[in-house]
Amino acid sequence: MQAEQIPLSYRRYALGLLLAVNLLNYIDRQVLFAVFPLIKADLNISDTELGLLGSAFMLSYMVIAPVFGWLGDHWDRVKLASSGVVVWSLATVLAGFAPGYRTLLSARATVGVGEASFGTVSPGLIADFFPKDQRGRILSWFYVAIPVGSAMGYLLGGVLGHRFGWHAAFLMVGLPGMLLALPLWFLRTPERGGDRSSEEVAEEKGMAGYLQLFRNRAFVTNTLAMAAMTFAIGGLAQWIPTFLFRVHAQDVEKANTLFGSTTVLAGILGTLAGGWLGDRWQKKSSKGYLLVSGWGFFIGAPFAAWAIMAPALPVCMAAIFVAEFFLFLNTGPLNTVIINVTRPAVRAMAFAVNIFFIHALGDAVSPSMLGWLSDQCGLRLALLSTPLVMALAGVLCFVCGRYVAHDMAQAEP
Repeated sequence: MQAEQIPLSYRRYALGLLLAVNLLNYIDRQVLFAVFPLIKADLNISDTELGLLGSAFMLSYMVIAPVFGWLGDHWDRVKLASSGVVVWSLATVLAGFAPGYRTLLSARATVGVGEASFGTVSPGLIADFFPKDQRGRILSWFYVAIPVGSAMGYLLGGVLGHRFGWHAAFLMVGLPGMLLALPLWFLRTPERGGDRSSEEVAEEKGMAGYLQLFRNRAFVTNTLAMAAMTFAIGGLAQWIPTFLFRVHAQDVEKANTLFGSTTVLAGILGTLAGGWLGDRWQKKSSKGYLLVSGWGFFIGAPFAAWAIMAPALPVCMAAIFVAEFFLFLNTGPLNTVIINVTRPAVRAMAFAVNIFFIHALGDAVSPSMLGWLSDQCGLRLALLSTPLVMALAGVLCFVCGRYVAHDMAQAEP
């Protein structure tokens, strides 16, 4: 059916359902990092091995994403997304029964496979439900699941891990995903491209359309900016709770509660503000989304450095709040740029390619890289790489702004 034939109430229901699934996505993804100290002590592993648990997820996530990108452009998107929910939920439960390091490593890699299915198709689904001039705000609501789900992962992981052990933390956060797989399976969706005919969209499919992504300069530079952002977010998200545990002498539950509550507040405010500002600035300039993100990175970088070097816990947490606000500010705008500069027929693959590169260059390497640096020179110095990468992301956003108007015009029907 055409997008305009779907009642607004059902569009909102669809957004709410996809938001709820994305929330569980990030809870299951981040709960691992909440119980890092418990896993390290129980399994007697190094920081490098600990970091590899995060990298295993990201490696499978990014490698399998192009497969689901192709499937998402040719098959039923909601069926792919629903199947992915089942896979990652069962894998998270399996982690709760892991007797040792290798089983846990395998379970986390399988979580990445399931989440890749959902991550490649869901942004395009949302774009087809709503008009172009609302995409920044609508996608910001969808991506608010990143800070909220991440924070809930830290909070639930910290509390459950402290009281019942890390096995119980995985088991209890993995089960709820099964409840949302069924309604997602039966979700009614508009035709690809929203108000465009299915015949017109179908004509754009094929290898030529996919290869065009790599000649799309706005898509390429935007993806590189998101890779730098993902490196920074991954580094901070996966090691700050442990940083609070080691440097500021907080126990596991309190460290995760502090970081989780800070992340959820800064993330909600930053994500929603970014969507609103992006839509507003985009009406004045074709590079409005990129201006919001570029300045967001430049403002947030020094606060990230301040948080890492601050001797007092209150100053550290205040600086983390500001840094995370300006990091999450960019989520809606940068994902909206992907949609705006790519044609509907190849959007699932566009997000798959984006997923591959932002994680290959970002948080697939940052957990183990920071773990290795921590083993060599201490966690505080290792974390100082993150604000440098944030500044690089800002530069790339402004470079992308030079190309975005041309590539948006090329993506128009």
